[in-house]
Amino acid sequence: MNSKRERERERERDVVKFSTAIRQPTRKRLERLGKADIVVGIPCFDNEGTIAHVIQTVEKGLALHYPKKHCVVIVADGGSVDDTREESEELEKSPWIERIVSIYRGVPGKGSAVREIFEAASLLRSEVCVLFDSDIRSITTGWVQRMVDGVLEDSYDFIAPYYTRYKYDGTITNNIVYHMTRALYGYRVRQPIGGDFAFSLPLVEEYITKDVWEKNVAKYGIDIWLTTTALTHKVKIAQANLGVKIHDVKDPAEALGPMFQQVVSTLFNLMEENESIWKEVKKSQPVPIIGPKVLVQPQPFPIDVPRLIRDFRIGYSNYREIWKKIVSSDDWHIIENLYQKPEKDFFIETEKWAKILYDLAAAYHHWKGGNRRIMVSLMTPLYYARVASFVNQTKDMSNDEAEAVVEDQAKIFEEKKDYLIQRWNEGVDYYEDLEGL
Repeated sequence: MNSKRERERERERDVVKFSTAIRQPTRKRLERLGKADIVVGIPCFDNEGTIAHVIQTVEKGLALHYPKKHCVVIVADGGSVDDTREESEELEKSPWIERIVSIYRGVPGKGSAVREIFEAASLLRSEVCVLFDSDIRSITTGWVQRMVDGVLEDSYDFIAPYYTRYKYDGTITNNIVYHMTRALYGYRVRQPIGGDFAFSLPLVEEYITKDVWEKNVAKYGIDIWLTTTALTHKVKIAQANLGVKIHDVKDPAEALGPMFQQVVSTLFNLMEENESIWKEVKKSQPVPIIGPKVLVQPQPFPIDVPRLIRDFRIGYSNYREIWKKIVSSDDWHIIENLYQKPEKDFFIETEKWAKILYDLAAAYHHWKGGNRRIMVSLMTPLYYARVASFVNQTKDMSNDEAEAVVEDQAKIFEEKKDYLIQRWNEGVDYYEDLEGL
């Protein structure tokens, strides 16, 4: 067994190891470059099927719109076991654009890739830093121009994406993240976890100073952290019209349970960090949308509603007693009734969903024992119920009509914010039973 001193030395070595996400060969290459005007970063992991298209489109956009600028494209890979890096290296290179393909160092996850890109942008004193996801199939050269110009020409510090999406794409955004972010921080950023962002150099350097890069943000939740940090620092923000987002979509019934847990846990942790800010926010304000609207409709894809309902019912059978401790006694009958409803009548009102989500946030805040993420994972079947409800409500609607429903729901979350504050401020004794989870 290692001595106490040996264990301390191991911890010290870990701190040194992850004090930067840039490996030494990459750092030397950046130092030789000296300066760049634009840095575009592409975080990736096992994206051999899409990475070439993303890189080629980005570099074409830079060459087309910024031929006199010094541009650097950084592919920050998480140790892909497919041919992502090989695909990135073998693409024909533009003589005017520097491409760096590297494996970042640090905690595995998109957050560490973003850290490497930010550190590189800082070293190169880049005026603008842009992030594009590596699985985007619909990226165009216009995306590059709108993101870069938003910072270079319009002097925004933070640019979020504004997509046209199929009504059932982005269910976590449409049912949780947009509503919560808008109600908490008072800005109507439609895609807080969109993945494609642009930043000014001062904001990039502000991000780098934050003590999060060896924590869970480095593993997941990086997108909501980037957005929330921009909102709480009151920087100049906008949204860029990017048109249709086509990426590797996932049926919520198939794969979004873990994403729900990761994003919601990060969202709740940020609520605790920023409590003094969001409690003072009373209403929301619109955020400018830059660039012309792209009039293209997204392609639909199937969603397995019976499976969502089945997973909710399984969750009810397994976690009923725990849910009952978290959800307000005034609303518990809603969940009990929902369990009995057939698929065609399966529906939970937005007002009740807002209160349930606020109940969960307050319980997460008050429960100090053990791993609070377990509590979030136990609530995942309720998210499935909400998605099934949204599908039933909007199944005969167009994308635009469904979008209007989302906006109406966001207003309800704002109206119920006093309920959140009430539950958040309640004494710990109310939640003492949660210690048994």
